Amino acid sequence: MTQAINPITIAPPFGDYNHGIKTGPVSHLVVTSGQLGLAPDGSCADDVRAQAEQCFANISAILKDAGCGPKDVIRLSAFVTDRSYFADYMAVRDAWLDGVTVRPASTLLIVCGFTREEFKVEVEATAIFGA
Repeated sequence: MTQAINPITIAPPFGDYNHGIKTGPVSHLVVTSGQLGLAPDGSCADDVRAQAEQCFANISAILKDAGCGPKDVIRLSAFVTDRSYFADYMAVRDAWLDGVTVRPASTLLIVCGFTREEFKVEVEATAIFGA
């Protein structure tokens, strides 16, 4: 259903993602809101890696309720509040995508902050499935 698009006329991706994704016909589009590192009880870990893990757990729950999963994600957009959080975020993202054959397009931005000071990372996903 999806095909990686990585033209040889531009620099290759410098991480485990694709520059673009081409899809076939789909019947469902799932777009998540940005997910923060908020646990079901409303708590938020101090550690960026734990926050990123919670972001992806939240995305997994949304995708599951929609009838799909990580293999259906065609785009991830992530936001971190410090450049030093890059490696931890990427490790969590790559673990979440383990086993996914066609990696989604991906963007990571460093931002000055979120609605609450303790938030360090936010992730949103776009998924497609069904034909």
